[in-house]
Amino acid sequence: MDILHQVGRDQIRTDFPEYRVGDTVKVHYKIKEGSKERIQVFQGIVIQKRGAGISKSFTVRKVSSGVGVERIFPQNSPNIDKLEIVRHGQVRRAKLFYLRQAKGKAGRIKERRRFTT
Repeated sequence: MDILHQVGRDQIRTDFPEYRVGDTVKVHYKIKEGSKERIQVFQGIVIQKRGAGISKSFTVRKVSSGVGVERIFPQNSPNIDKLEIVRHGQVRRAKLFYLRQAKGKAGRIKERRRFTT
């Protein structure tokens, strides 16, 4: 087990900004189509973070044309080009699965206040 941690330690990414569950993020993901490569942006709310070490992942949910779309991203994937935080959300839960049933205004999340000193 210790060998797995040593091998995976080199592949853990540290270039991400500090994000939490409830934040609205833009994930710039590399898509390979044949020999070409392009970057696709997926913007939504982080509804869960799970795992530890090399197997850490996060789930992002967005509503597109009235249909909810969720995508799971491995945090240490080399296919993630960039992660941008659009809004900081204020939530009191670690997993926001209740957003799957919420419609309209019930699906909104308050913005977290940041103190400047």
